[in-house]
Amino acid sequence: MNANATVSVGIFALFIVAAVALGLLSLRGRDKANLAEWSVGGRSLGVVLIFVLMAGETYTSFSYLGAAGWAYDYGMPVFYLVAYLAIGFAVGYVVGPILWHYAHRHHLHNITDITSHRFDSPWLGGAVAVLTTVFLLPYIQLQITGMGVVVSTISYGTISLGVGYVVAFVVAEAFIIASGLRGSAWVSILKDGLVIITLLVVFVYVPLHYFGGFGPLLDRLVAERPQWLMLPGQGKESLGMLWFATTGLLNGVVYTIFPTTVAGYLGARSPAVLRRNAIIMPFYQVLLFVPILLGLAAVFVVPGLGDSNLAMFELVVDSMPAWLVGLVGVAGALSSIVPMAVFMLVIGTMWGRSILGAHPRTAPHQKRLSQLVTFLVGLLALVFTFASPTTLVQLSVLSYQGLAQLLPVVLVGLLWRRMSTAGAASGLAAGVAVVAVLVVTGNDPLLGINAGLLGLVVNFAVNVAVSLARPADTPADRLAVPELREAPSARV
Repeated sequence: MNANATVSVGIFALFIVAAVALGLLSLRGRDKANLAEWSVGGRSLGVVLIFVLMAGETYTSFSYLGAAGWAYDYGMPVFYLVAYLAIGFAVGYVVGPILWHYAHRHHLHNITDITSHRFDSPWLGGAVAVLTTVFLLPYIQLQITGMGVVVSTISYGTISLGVGYVVAFVVAEAFIIASGLRGSAWVSILKDGLVIITLLVVFVYVPLHYFGGFGPLLDRLVAERPQWLMLPGQGKESLGMLWFATTGLLNGVVYTIFPTTVAGYLGARSPAVLRRNAIIMPFYQVLLFVPILLGLAAVFVVPGLGDSNLAMFELVVDSMPAWLVGLVGVAGALSSIVPMAVFMLVIGTMWGRSILGAHPRTAPHQKRLSQLVTFLVGLLALVFTFASPTTLVQLSVLSYQGLAQLLPVVLVGLLWRRMSTAGAASGLAAGVAVVAVLVVTGNDPLLGINAGLLGLVVNFAVNVAVSLARPADTPADRLAVPELREAPSARV
């Protein structure tokens, strides 16, 4: 290992050990046998912890690798990330408090609990848990892959991808099994601090180093790569305005019922915390412009990259001192580890309560089952990463569109009394089937429209038709009636 690699990896290792220690320290003074403490942070996280936790879930390794890669490959279409998150935070201002009140009133822990209680149907909750697991597994595998890429790159190629994969798995499991959601929030404090500092440094340093400033870089983009600055961008005609609008709208609304987002909602101390967070979070997403800009800069500096996901880190490793490369690597690695840990926790809690622990069992027993599943699902993703690295990645194409089909079951059902179990299940099955067919046959987007939105339209249509034919008479206690009454008068 050369001198640069030694410095970079040394700094990286130091901060990773600190992250694990920070996660474990979050347990001090907490009830370790309490399932709610582990799964939703005891429903007591304040504004700061909710902010760093939810920022940690949204600013993942994709923000470092994928955003720069998309900007490098396509240009303007990558801004759908900024668009959908802005929509998600705005919608979440309303949806978050509704779900918080409902779950708090009925002592619920996740979206499968919400589904089971609303429809008085454990089997439907179990089906949602299985479906969610299928669509979240690729996200875990992608975070493992991202960690491997980061570790290998900042070590100047001296550490293999495989070692990076194992490090991601071990570090995430090391604190999430013990400390749960609160541990992820504490680690997010370190992660978000490093993200802000390193990205601001990189944002200033790289354009100055390679182009002499932002002005020359932007001038070159306008003069030499104008197609990167307009829709549909470069190289993919299907990423036009209609795709941008439908994807931004769909992903923005789905973000509010995304399983890990809901975990963040339910961990908050009060609805006011969620409203404050919804106001603050859009400012944090301004940082997304950094990897996007660097991806565009890499078009000139490292043309012809075999893996466009390396666009940002190629510039960092090539131009910056080793100690700074190490810090950027830590920020990128923690951006893999924190969301990966929350994904595993959410799946573990779903199975521990809705499937393995569905029959009357004590909360400590459900917690042990949840922790076991958390370990096994991470191990499964790690095995897939080594044995069949493309399997889950291919499935990830379906993930967001597939999870979009949960919108009627998780949210709309709380507001519509006549939605029946048969209607919800039929609509969910139809929506997932439509998305799967469109994606597998290469018709996503179809006529420029996101396949997930088309699936959701079919989902709603089937749901409404079946529910009107066989309407439910849902008791008011299972609806979000008190939550809707409270929402308009709630104060920030």
